[in-house]
Amino acid sequence: MTESRGLKGVLNHPLSRRTFLKLSAVAAGSTALVGCSSSLETISQNASGDDGVKIIPTTGPNNCGGRCVIKAHVKDNVIIRLSTDDETDDPRNPQIRACVRGRSYRKYYLSPDRLKYPMKRVGKRGEGKFERISWEEAVDIIASEIKRIGQKYGPASRYVNYAWGYNALIHPMNFAKRLLALDGGFLDFYNSYSTAATSYATPYTYGTANTGNTPDDWVNSKLLILWGFNPAETIHGSQTMYRLRKAKEAGAKIIVVDPRYSDTAVGFADEWIPILPTTDNAVMDAMAYVMITENLHDQAFLDKYCLGFDEEHMPEGIPPGNSYKSYVLGLSDGIPKTPEWAEKISKVPANTIRHLAREYATNKPAALIQGWGPQRHAYGEQPVRGSTVLAAMTGNVGIHGGWASGAGNASRIRVGSVPTVENPVKAKIPCYLWTDAVVRGTEMGPQDGVQGADRLPSNVKMIINLAGNCLINQHGDINKTAQILQDESLVEFILVSDLFMSPSAKFADILLPGNSFFERNNIGTPWGFGDYVLFNNKVIDNLYESRSEYDWLVEVADKLGLKAQFTAGNETEEDWCRYIVEQTRKNHPEFPSYEEFKKRGVYKWYFDEPYVAFKAQIEDPENNPFPTPSGKIEIFSQRLYEMNNPKEIPAVPKYISSWEGPEDPLREKYPLQCIGWHYKRRSHSTHDNNPWMEEVARQEMWMNPQDAEARGIKSGDKVKVFNDRGTTILPVLVTPRIMPGVVAIPQGGWFEPNEKGEDVRGSINVLTSLKPTPLAKGNAQHTNLVEVIKL
Repeated sequence: MTESRGLKGVLNHPLSRRTFLKLSAVAAGSTALVGCSSSLETISQNASGDDGVKIIPTTGPNNCGGRCVIKAHVKDNVIIRLSTDDETDDPRNPQIRACVRGRSYRKYYLSPDRLKYPMKRVGKRGEGKFERISWEEAVDIIASEIKRIGQKYGPASRYVNYAWGYNALIHPMNFAKRLLALDGGFLDFYNSYSTAATSYATPYTYGTANTGNTPDDWVNSKLLILWGFNPAETIHGSQTMYRLRKAKEAGAKIIVVDPRYSDTAVGFADEWIPILPTTDNAVMDAMAYVMITENLHDQAFLDKYCLGFDEEHMPEGIPPGNSYKSYVLGLSDGIPKTPEWAEKISKVPANTIRHLAREYATNKPAALIQGWGPQRHAYGEQPVRGSTVLAAMTGNVGIHGGWASGAGNASRIRVGSVPTVENPVKAKIPCYLWTDAVVRGTEMGPQDGVQGADRLPSNVKMIINLAGNCLINQHGDINKTAQILQDESLVEFILVSDLFMSPSAKFADILLPGNSFFERNNIGTPWGFGDYVLFNNKVIDNLYESRSEYDWLVEVADKLGLKAQFTAGNETEEDWCRYIVEQTRKNHPEFPSYEEFKKRGVYKWYFDEPYVAFKAQIEDPENNPFPTPSGKIEIFSQRLYEMNNPKEIPAVPKYISSWEGPEDPLREKYPLQCIGWHYKRRSHSTHDNNPWMEEVARQEMWMNPQDAEARGIKSGDKVKVFNDRGTTILPVLVTPRIMPGVVAIPQGGWFEPNEKGEDVRGSINVLTSLKPTPLAKGNAQHTNLVEVIKL
């Protein structure tokens, strides 16, 4: 698409904000409070009407848990409107409808604010001052810097940053890794900003993170406990709200445990139990105490399937007093974990804890489903393992309507992928510690989470950041991170590809204009739940001089003499799409041909019954042991015990008083706990600059009326939120939907400092810490103490 024709076409077919908001309410079910419902007009796939409008199925790549059907109505290479899934609902695999964000893709991705051509930096890093260059010059510089830095500092000095702003199977970040691996290697990472603690800790109990039943099994539950789980906004699979609604209709009671009365709680909760952040394990321990002392636990299940619940079922050679039961009853430390003990810590009333424990223990089958917020705390591994113990104590593992808890991953389909290339550099770092690798990489070893090496051979000297905002905005302690990147003696070359001049883009040395999903072919799958895969059809030509990352990476590979190995015969993204379909057909012979899949835009699998994690282990344990060292559910982990760090990495899950938690003396200076959450108007930081989303929900901090009154603050006031790391300024919503002592700022607001260095967009990461969790070395970005004053 040319700039003049394409952009004029877009702007000449506007959709009013009022119409957009009305359609969004229909598509998202009034901000998904009761799930996605209603339907828009029926349209034919890939159909062309008499008016010359062609309807092309595609899907969005935002890094939310959903992956929805988007139908682009295109005329003369211009998208004139969007619609979504209008197929008849089937309970086995219902509609995959777009939420409010998906409905606004046209406004966002076709914005005149898009980056238009390659640029190189002319000001200081972070100033956002660039000059236009040609694609040829950009490719030459990139190839030259890859070679120069690799030769001068070694391949481990080159790092591809965590970046999921474009989430699809043909992934820019992974292709950058592929190129560097072919050129001698790079420093890789493990973990994610989303699930570091739960993905790392759950296998210590079960041997795997695949511990969830598929959500179509929730209709078999008598009780659902949603512990920090807010799919109404986070979208853990585009069909998740449908599954919750069906469970509710089938009679399931739903209890939400969360510091906030979330949108999910509004739509579904029979009970809301507010809890102070970082205190989840205190409540879990007290629930276990009630179950034990009232004989509500499933002792037969624990005896048969578990290791370490009581002293009679411990590994050989472990001193007495190390079982979970001994800890809960206070036999090991002299502190019984009573509901009264937990109430003082968590502010959850003791009687509420007793009630919750009895509900979970006596309403079988029941599912305790954790969101990912509780594990993004200082000791995030502990609530993960704590939930798995409660699931075992109630015998809710391996049965219909139950849930093994922990990570809760569940998948029964195998979609193909782009093959990886072996990386000659074996060292890996936790993704959250990349700033440490810049400053003190050669000092980092296993104690810092380094894998594959005793020490890193080099500090990071080059960063490639493609389609992501973790270079600045989504990383912790923005001010410190910015100072690190501004020092050009540390990182010598930063390459960024983006759609907009994002906070991360401002720190680029070379800044490239990416194209949107409307302008490329790809294949999408949900990272949450869902038995489906979607084809991302290219529907218009590239806007301006934008290009896909793979397109120019092929040219860089050619400059490095690696084109043949890099492409493996796949010159375009569509070639890779064909490859992925071929691989998928090997796993699923029923999968359609490439041409049929591309035309249809979506393929759904239909199963007659839900998948149940660990069903085989429970029904036939002798022939199907758990994939742990003992073959059992390891409530006590000898692997953790042998790490010899019981205060921070205990062998059984425990409540650990958190830094910057409710018991930290720092509360005298900063008395409020500050958490973030995934907001209905954004997918992480994507859409923050979308004007329609500002009308859906403004960027504002939630504060309880008690805390507001003590500070003379009213709804709508602008407030300053600060701690020793930084300051942000934003409006406040005074609401009883958040418990006293806690404030919440929606994560993803774009960092925008004023002349004093104070952020004025409500970017929560000016307040967050770079300190990781002790075991996974994951991000603890919800653990923060702050003060709030009225401006």
